[in-house]
Amino acid sequence: MESTQQAEQQRSARQRRRQLLEAADRVVLRDGPGASMNAIAAEAGITKPILYRHFGDKGGLYRALAKRHTDALLDALRAALDAPAGRRERVEATLDTYLAAIEARPQVYRFLMHPAEDTQLPEQGFDVGRHSAPLLRRLGEELAKVIEDRVDLGPGSEQLARVWGHGIVGMMHGAGDWWLGERPCPREQLVRSLADLLWGRLAEVDDRAGSPGF
Repeated sequence: MESTQQAEQQRSARQRRRQLLEAADRVVLRDGPGASMNAIAAEAGITKPILYRHFGDKGGLYRALAKRHTDALLDALRAALDAPAGRRERVEATLDTYLAAIEARPQVYRFLMHPAEDTQLPEQGFDVGRHSAPLLRRLGEELAKVIEDRVDLGPGSEQLARVWGHGIVGMMHGAGDWWLGERPCPREQLVRSLADLLWGRLAEVDDRAGSPGF
């Protein structure tokens, strides 16, 4: 009986947490980096102390939102890498998946990657600048695992895969951040240009035996 009650309480807590994250998403889509705890609590129909009870502090809520969106992005990137196509096409599809994601929800991207601009009103926004590095590091490590599993890099392959993984993520992030702010060219052109930059060494290495390929 007690076990059943605990399971029900856990399900209820997960559902409530999901509802609060969905409310936070709506505020972020509207306010971007200026999303505040007050606005999110109001959107969820609760008081700010209750919001703190669920997430601990602003950083806890930010990390929960970052995990939510990073998980979704990683699923989309894996799907692009698993597509039945040649390596060049999969490379372009993976780059395009990342850029399409930040283009589709620029306010969410700016919330995750840029601190609020108004530093005179700290409650108006999350200080996310210090949190964006772990998010990018996670993406880099995940891509490194994919490369290590799928590409035969020879001796020192684990270290080289991490170099490639973090390097590719850094390139996507830097180029994507610049492109999203200035829109100097169509997304398709940026994808081709970045793929050209990566293609030299990627064109030379073999897929790891038994892997789905990269």
